[in-house]
Amino acid sequence: MAQDITNGVDTDRSPPVQNLRSKFEQLALDQSPTSRPRQSNGSQKDFLTSNTSPGPRPRATSSSSSNGTPFDVSHLRSSSSSSDLKVATKRPPPPPPSRPSKMLPNSQIPAPAELSAALLRPVPIPSKAHTSPRPQSPRIPSPSSLTSHEGPQQSSLRHELALAPPTSPRQPPPPYPPDTSTRPPVPPRHAKSDISFLKPHPQNSDNILDTNFRTVSPFSDDDIGENTPAAPPTHPSRRKPLSNHPPSSESSMASSESDISVSSRSSRPSSRFRTDASFASSPSTSPNPPPLPSRRPVPVISSSSEESSNISPRPPARPNVAISTHINTSDFPSPSSSSATEKMERKALGSGKLPPPPTRTIGPGDKLPAPRRPPTPDYSDEESGEEEIVVNPLPDCSRTSRRPPVMSFHYANVEPAIHIGQQSTVSVAGTTAVVAGTSSVKIYDLSQSDIPRLSLDMRSLVGKDYRILSMEFRPSAQKADRGFVVWLGTKEGHLHELDVRMGTMVATKYSAHPHAITHIFRYGRAMVTIDDSGKGLVWAPDASGGQDITLTQTTPRVVRISEHVSFMKIIAGRLWTAVRSETQHLPGTPQANRVPVLRVYDIFKPGNPSRAVVPSELVGAVMCATLISGSPGIVYVGHEAGSVSMWSLNTEDGYPQCIEVMKISNSDVLCVEGVNDRLWVGGRGGFISVYDVSARPWVVTNSWVAHPLLPVSKIAVDHYGIDKIGRLCVVSVGRDDQLRLWDGLLGLDWVDEELLKYEHTFAKTRHLKVLVVSWNVGAARPESLATGDPVNVNFLCDALRSIKSPDIISFGFQEVIDLESRKLAARNLLASSSRNEDGLSDRVSSAYRRWNDHLIMALRQAIPDVSYSVIHTHSLVGLFSCILIKDSEMERGTIKEPHITHIKRGMGGRYGNKGAIISRFILDDTSICLLNCHLAAGQNAVRQRNGDVTAILERDALFPVTHFPFAYVGGGDGTMILDHEIVIANGDMNYRIDHRRDAIISSIRTNDYTSLLTHDQLLREIKYNRACRFRGFSEGALTFPPTYKYDPNTNDYDTSEKRRSPAWCDRVLWRSKVPTRVRQVHYRRYEIDVSDHRPVSAAFEVTVKKLEREERGRVKMAVQASWAEEQNRLLSEAKRFYVRQALI
Repeated sequence: MAQDITNGVDTDRSPPVQNLRSKFEQLALDQSPTSRPRQSNGSQKDFLTSNTSPGPRPRATSSSSSNGTPFDVSHLRSSSSSSDLKVATKRPPPPPPSRPSKMLPNSQIPAPAELSAALLRPVPIPSKAHTSPRPQSPRIPSPSSLTSHEGPQQSSLRHELALAPPTSPRQPPPPYPPDTSTRPPVPPRHAKSDISFLKPHPQNSDNILDTNFRTVSPFSDDDIGENTPAAPPTHPSRRKPLSNHPPSSESSMASSESDISVSSRSSRPSSRFRTDASFASSPSTSPNPPPLPSRRPVPVISSSSEESSNISPRPPARPNVAISTHINTSDFPSPSSSSATEKMERKALGSGKLPPPPTRTIGPGDKLPAPRRPPTPDYSDEESGEEEIVVNPLPDCSRTSRRPPVMSFHYANVEPAIHIGQQSTVSVAGTTAVVAGTSSVKIYDLSQSDIPRLSLDMRSLVGKDYRILSMEFRPSAQKADRGFVVWLGTKEGHLHELDVRMGTMVATKYSAHPHAITHIFRYGRAMVTIDDSGKGLVWAPDASGGQDITLTQTTPRVVRISEHVSFMKIIAGRLWTAVRSETQHLPGTPQANRVPVLRVYDIFKPGNPSRAVVPSELVGAVMCATLISGSPGIVYVGHEAGSVSMWSLNTEDGYPQCIEVMKISNSDVLCVEGVNDRLWVGGRGGFISVYDVSARPWVVTNSWVAHPLLPVSKIAVDHYGIDKIGRLCVVSVGRDDQLRLWDGLLGLDWVDEELLKYEHTFAKTRHLKVLVVSWNVGAARPESLATGDPVNVNFLCDALRSIKSPDIISFGFQEVIDLESRKLAARNLLASSSRNEDGLSDRVSSAYRRWNDHLIMALRQAIPDVSYSVIHTHSLVGLFSCILIKDSEMERGTIKEPHITHIKRGMGGRYGNKGAIISRFILDDTSICLLNCHLAAGQNAVRQRNGDVTAILERDALFPVTHFPFAYVGGGDGTMILDHEIVIANGDMNYRIDHRRDAIISSIRTNDYTSLLTHDQLLREIKYNRACRFRGFSEGALTFPPTYKYDPNTNDYDTSEKRRSPAWCDRVLWRSKVPTRVRQVHYRRYEIDVSDHRPVSAAFEVTVKKLEREERGRVKMAVQASWAEEQNRLLSEAKRFYVRQALI
């Protein structure tokens, strides 16, 4: 045998290659007539004790064998994995390289033992089912008919080749399917020059594999990349191949050291982490494998080099897909079933179940028909309707009064100013206010002075300085004593009882708590004290209830709660607590979404367990909670990030359940309090907002600055004040260390609303005509209007004559200068702001001055018989405003307090390329404000535009405080825009249309503007976004085409590379306290083409009033008398509610 092995190695230079058949294939052909049948009954022991010495298999060459005696390797197999060759931890040696172009000389041929040691070793003879001879010899398949193989056993490629007897390739192929009991023939080994890829099909149905997936060895340590060589063949094909893709030219049988598996890199571990036990239960050892499914035949590729050179390159590999090696054979139909064959056929592209898209034939100028199929809710915003828009849950703040409801006990209505100091606690009962600081107690009489009536030192009272952390008035059976005896809790755990009438210490209980007393509550006739460690004492009167509780005679009952709580309050007879660090995962959401946990203790019923409850939606930490008399069965809990959760008390077990979460602010909700039927909320910006929770959505009725720019830390109701002073007082404390008092019933607003109903009895009205012209000039000069199209020449005359003899004319232009010119922008930015005698500021360049002169000249030509006076002219980096009023109005002296200013919004408020010019004046007793604005640009910049609107409308201190308060509304003093009774806003607001460009243009061509309104960003924001500050404004019907964006000097919409969608960017809106006092006469656009925008104009008929002061005074006195009756009714309702809640 050794001699055969030696003779099987070519020692001479091989002749030129005549064909593509390899040496291995030639050996198989020579052996076919005299091939010996394999030993089917040989045992593993006989094989292992055989005297046949193993040796290396013959190398394949392009020529025939030197001696013609083939070497029988049927009893040998190559290593099936790298684990078979493993020596200690060293990696197995690589397989022998492909045959070089020149043979090695005889002196360099390695010894037979060296060749066989690395690649060959004896293995057990397979079972009879795999070694029985075939009844007939199938033909040798061509290399292109071979496909890859992957099975649970991961049997070796060379082992499979060694077990197959050589047969003649010229015999006819067996009928399909072949007999599974026969062994496959020995496949030919191709030479290095052969680039055809051998892809045999799997033998067992358990190893069925779609050739569309990548074949990757699970035993290979190499990374899978885009350039991974194609897998070598393992089994000859018994069917026609599925694919005709050529392999890599580097693929060869000798380059494989493992079988081929098809799985993703992550779904199957490497072989070095697997053991041989995994092969024991492999289903491939079954003697009767299931039949293979039929596959679609493809043309067989010839193995010749000429044909293989013309083969198209391999398509890119599909993504790795994890395929289980244990495939259920019942899922695969029989090969003889035609229906099964059809199911396995690969569908052609576009053969899905969806019908083809509908086709429409539309003539030029015809209106688009209705859609044949309703849109699905998964469409984008461009194709969605109104029902798909998510409603913003923020409350409606379009009609908010910003007047502070100041409460005073003086006839001069002067608000008391009390400084409480840092880390102080406050309690108010009627006109008595007690402020406890670090070691002192100050007692105020609010009806007398802001100076403390008594200032007590703790050292003088109890002999030592104790820091007071909590305070509450003790209940009393005697009405005369209510609101005069207060309990003080100290950091050292002591309790003190102080009578504020005389300033004397009534009783003291030292070490009542082992830790600092952080909370003291009053509930009915009982008191509750709780320290920082979670220990609580319930001080309740005896069963008879005749005597008041005292520190010295009443024995408290101990309760335990969570320690270090961040929120604590008694609501509806139960103690609600929350710890900031205690959170819980919200079911049905990602693990990172955690919500705060509220614990509810029934401390007044011994033995009742506590209950932990969580909100139904994702909210921030719990900060505060309260009840409202209008909804006594619902608890309102304030959270960080501006949410309020609502909890129902009417449940089966009596414990609260979250029913709704409302987003009310973008800032934290620091404190809440139920006052009458309204919810009072304090935020971080120092604002206190009042919400009407009975409406849906909630309505912000009042919002004012209580503690400027600093958080509101506490809001509390003076329950005893209802009986003591006959008023409902609300106390607020802020980080500015100021104590503020507010009217909880909001009486001033009630009086103003009633006066408005009777205004026709003490006010005279008249009508004025107002004309507003808005245009984005696009840096065009006035001279461009003087030549060319008559529409351009007559533009200003047509606009000025659109309404007969207007009383007020407002020109609002944008982009008067080229905003992209850095030179002009710098000149506007750095120029001085001094003004000339003509009212035009020095910062106005020649461009603004030319437009100013051109407008005045056009006005004289259009309306020659009426004279006008310019009251305002202003510019701001492209923005230009010019306000004119009839001289007759000026002579009557009806114009008062004219002011003009601007707001910059570009570059975060530092640059004026975006912003607004604001002009205001009072005509008779009606305040009018005119805005010319240019908002942020961009199709998707809706939030930026909304932010610009909010910053402009909510900017305070724009104007000086007015001397005519009757002319303003909402409790304003004229310093803000929304303080004015009539507000008209115009400009390039840049709100776009969220729709496809071709659909917009089609609707424009058919004059179908109604279909575009649902996609207009501004209309949608006003309708659905309750936080949009334009929500309280109105706009006329858009009956003209979009005014943006045109190619200059043409009537074509944007044809540049950007191809911007048309939009109604240029708008005119208005707002009035009384809606009937502003009526729009027309709203139109003009076809001037010198800019990329079309100008628009709007004419209004405005009703202004003139008050009769004396008559108004008499009506106001009657309204205030009515308020006194209404106040008593509201106080009675509030008292009944507080009594039911055991707060009085």
